[in-house]
Amino acid sequence: MKKRNIFRAVQTRTGFLALLVCCYWLKYLFVAYADFNLGIANPLQHIIMWLSPLGASIILISLGFYFTKPLVSYIAMLAIDAANTALLFANVLYYRQFTDFITIKTMTNISKVSQGLGKSSAALLQASDLLIWLDLIVIIFLLVCKVIKIDQKSYGFSSSFAVTSFGFFMLFLNMMIAECNRPRLLKNTFDRTYVVKYLGIDSFTVYDAIKNESSATVTKNASATELNKILDFTSKNYAKPNPKYFGAEKGKNVIIIHLESFQQFLIGLKVNGKEVTPFLNSLYRDKHTLAYANFYHQVGLGRTSDAENMLETSTYGISDGSLFTSLGSTNTFQAAPQILSQAGGYTSAVFHGNVGSFWNRNDVYKSMGYNYFFDQSYFSQQTGDSSGYGLKDKLLFAESVKYLERMQQPFYAKFITVTNHTPFDLDSQDQDKSFKTTNTSDATINNYFMTAHYLDQALKEFFAYLKKTGLYDKSLIMIYGDHYGLSNEEYTTLAPVIGADPNDWSSCNTAQMQKVPFMLHASNLKGGIKSEYAGEIDVLPTLLHLLGVSTKGYVQFGTDILSKQHKQIVVFRNGTIITPKYTIIGGKGIKGDVYDSKSGKQLTEFSDQQKKEIALLAAYGKMSLGASDTLNNKNLLRYYTPAGFSPVLPTTYDYTDNYQRMMQLINDLGSSSTALISQKGKSTTSLYKTDAAELRKRESEITQVPDAVLNSQSSTSSSSSSSSSSQSSASSSNK
Repeated sequence: MKKRNIFRAVQTRTGFLALLVCCYWLKYLFVAYADFNLGIANPLQHIIMWLSPLGASIILISLGFYFTKPLVSYIAMLAIDAANTALLFANVLYYRQFTDFITIKTMTNISKVSQGLGKSSAALLQASDLLIWLDLIVIIFLLVCKVIKIDQKSYGFSSSFAVTSFGFFMLFLNMMIAECNRPRLLKNTFDRTYVVKYLGIDSFTVYDAIKNESSATVTKNASATELNKILDFTSKNYAKPNPKYFGAEKGKNVIIIHLESFQQFLIGLKVNGKEVTPFLNSLYRDKHTLAYANFYHQVGLGRTSDAENMLETSTYGISDGSLFTSLGSTNTFQAAPQILSQAGGYTSAVFHGNVGSFWNRNDVYKSMGYNYFFDQSYFSQQTGDSSGYGLKDKLLFAESVKYLERMQQPFYAKFITVTNHTPFDLDSQDQDKSFKTTNTSDATINNYFMTAHYLDQALKEFFAYLKKTGLYDKSLIMIYGDHYGLSNEEYTTLAPVIGADPNDWSSCNTAQMQKVPFMLHASNLKGGIKSEYAGEIDVLPTLLHLLGVSTKGYVQFGTDILSKQHKQIVVFRNGTIITPKYTIIGGKGIKGDVYDSKSGKQLTEFSDQQKKEIALLAAYGKMSLGASDTLNNKNLLRYYTPAGFSPVLPTTYDYTDNYQRMMQLINDLGSSSTALISQKGKSTTSLYKTDAAELRKRESEITQVPDAVLNSQSSTSSSSSSSSSSQSSASSSNK
């Protein structure tokens, strides 16, 4: 009898709505427990989480009730439910990749990061994901087969409004209970997970949209006076350069090698008796390398783009998305390429084998003052040349040298590798048969060591070329890992491989896993493995001081690692703070988890001195992130120009005709050209040797410029002429 009554109820329009809401509620709970780590700590939080999706889903699906025609009403309810399911599903995939939830800024900029994500997104899919869509498939099938019949009864406005009102009642009930358990939840939000745990995905998305619109309004009304506190903060935290190192590498080329998803624990690690990265290990220990054993990434949702932003500008990424994609097209930057161009006549370029629109780089690099950006279009694009996020690393380095040798020196060149990126796929032809990886239960971990080994081999080939051509002795080479490669969920499986006990794994261990390599290498540099604590925010002032460029007038949140005044405080984007003494999880001070950084033991009792020290660190972290967010979100650098610095004019840059402009500049400079090809009197590409399987029968691709590049017609543009002219002047004066 009960089954018959339920079946009859489904045949009504209110019953159909209840069916959709109930199905959404069940799959939401499945996802919340199976995919999201919401940190539910007690029975009340479980109840709040169970309530969280009901109110919003009732309100949304009830909008279909307001359509008077029955068929249209049913279609509308199904469409709304499908859209809501799509939002839930998108958050599942996003959470698996970033351990976070999709923000409005991420959604509005999805076109700028979507290209190249296909393969990685596919790797995130799981068989259980079918359950998220199964109810809709079954319900539509039952409707088509008329097992569920469309209720032809007329429902007036009052009935529709009653259903919507019930939805608002459930929403307010959820918010009231949530507020009791977590006071000022929306006022003091520091973690999106809390909002989702207490209010659900739908409410979080609406909240984020309101916050985003409010932020946009604030930005429009920003004024120069808001800079005062920020300038006061950064000037007080300025660290004087170390006289021993200031200008030690003045006038040298700068070659930056971006190690994708490369964590510090890989350095020196052996698997089955063999080093995973033998070349990087030797470089790390080299007497001419300044290597840092306690260097951390500090990225947020922008991941690689956040790392780039910190290294180029010494400001943090924003809290709710990628600064590159959200603000990069409009913001004013005081970035390394422009600083070095004006202070030392540097020519700048980025080499990256993915599409130029990925992370909005083709706009951001113009705003930062990069002269050239060699994206996917400048390299070979045959089947098998790319893996997931772009051109394989061995091919990238090999095919870049024909452009690198044509750059005027000194140059500032950045190489962004991609092969060591999740899902860490590597063709069998690229695998070193003599290297055997791990055999853990997690294929991602096993593959991670294979792609890291491949990256190491690519670097060894590139260094061999630099030494043969003489660029090695003329360059300061900086190598860094941009962010973590393996996620928190994989660390317990990884633990035995790195000599750790998975049963004793703590939040402190997870924080320590955020270490990434940072090395500064030059033939005349007195190196050593350093123990100072530092992060990506500290790279720019360190680099500029080595090159003899003062940073005192710039707005930078990091400090020179080589300075005696360097602050050994690493602030993570999520608020976590690490110093040589404390590891403060989430930046909550003694109210959160605090560990002794050396022993890894959790501190539960604190002296008055410790309380004071931890409170000061928490305040410093909050101020650093808050000031940087204000600076970037409100684009306040448009109001401040340091002495001797001219802001970038992005419209003067064009990356479609890089090769033509380089050649034109070489011709214009004649005997004054400082390009390597001019100094040698011939191309040096024949000196590049690689064992890349793809180039065994295509060695000409190392030397030959693709026809599509040669046939570019934009070299006559006025922006190109302007850029070439300015570079010519800089090169001549520097020479």
